[in-house]
Amino acid sequence: MNYQETIAYLEASLPMFQRTGAAAYKANLDNSEALDQYDGSPHQSYLCVHVGGTNGKGSVSHALASILQSAGYKVGLCTSPHLVDFRERIRVNGEKISQEYVIEYVESHKDIFEEIKPSFFEMFVAMAFSYFAEEAVDIAIIEVGLGGRLDSTNIIQPILSIVTNVSLDHTDLLGNTIEAIAKEKSGIVKLGVPVIVGDARGPVRGVFTTAAVNHETSLTVATSTWKCVEQRLCDDGKLQHFHYEHAYKKESVIFDTDLLGIVQVWNLATVLCAVEMLRAYGCAISDEAFHDGILHVVERTHLLGRWQWFSENPRVVADTGHNTDGVRSVVAQLRSTNYEKLRMVIGITGDKDLRGILSQLPKEALYYFTQASVPRALKVEELQERAAGFELTGNTYPTVREALRAAMQDATAKDLVFVGGSTYVVGEAMQELNIPN
Repeated sequence: MNYQETIAYLEASLPMFQRTGAAAYKANLDNSEALDQYDGSPHQSYLCVHVGGTNGKGSVSHALASILQSAGYKVGLCTSPHLVDFRERIRVNGEKISQEYVIEYVESHKDIFEEIKPSFFEMFVAMAFSYFAEEAVDIAIIEVGLGGRLDSTNIIQPILSIVTNVSLDHTDLLGNTIEAIAKEKSGIVKLGVPVIVGDARGPVRGVFTTAAVNHETSLTVATSTWKCVEQRLCDDGKLQHFHYEHAYKKESVIFDTDLLGIVQVWNLATVLCAVEMLRAYGCAISDEAFHDGILHVVERTHLLGRWQWFSENPRVVADTGHNTDGVRSVVAQLRSTNYEKLRMVIGITGDKDLRGILSQLPKEALYYFTQASVPRALKVEELQERAAGFELTGNTYPTVREALRAAMQDATAKDLVFVGGSTYVVGEAMQELNIPN
């Protein structure tokens, strides 16, 4: 098989959460452990950092990868989902896994795939672990896919565990309360391995305090440790400037970063704590490496879809925020952006908290309702009907391509076209506009 045939085989043969949702979720680690045993536990040959959380884990993972690369380490980065190409999920020093490796791995694993019938995600994680060993990485940043306790990535023994935050998402699988979801996410805490929680308000702190005590390790709450005293967009609009002060030490850090979006203020507090912990472990991360790494996160690791500008004329920006808290942050970012008319290209998957998301969206915007080409997508007619109950009005478009083209054609130079509501909507918009991935 060639590369496209290989991906088609995987998508057709293995249950894929990206397409079918909960039906692809395996509530145990049996397949992951079987694949790991088959491959010889490759993740044991390099250091790992485990990053979970409801929102922000992608930004934190990419930032740490960039910083460690600046410090001279060979860094593996395992994230999900992909927006355009499967290979986005597995990178070494920013470079995507080769097509040849994907083909060879699948060819050599067909027998065990047929035997144990793993999910697409279980397969991908096993492939990532093997590829990092093949590439002899020094350290790998491993992003949790969903939850934590039963996530396929949770077979690793990391040197540091991170949970960015906890909010309501995937309630059908993780529980319908913050406390229940926090318990699932705390499942990545390991015996004696330090844990960082980015934001731990309400019952979240109690859950992680208990997890840390039970696993005889330390707990650091990032937003209580590093306080942001200045956050502003730099004059060129392509960088953000930050000034943090340590809550317990007479220390401050001032830096610029190509991570855009006001939500990064919380993610970067988590990154600062992680750098402290990695230095304590023995990673040689100089101040120069930190500043260089945090300045070039997007450029070096190719982070996609986080307040990413797709076009200047007309102005088109996209963000993958797809749950209530993520959309709330996106809307706050929109409120701080200048425009004459806001045009929203929106599609949502059917397993999300539709009421919570729609209640956040700005009523004054003109909507271009659409749906991504995945089975999980909410039908566009239903989206329009439900949105009307929240005074959100606009036309429907059967494809992202048509919705985006209409919005861009209607937009003036002073308007803003926003693309989001779903990772898959953003991915299809990237393909339409030929955005590099």
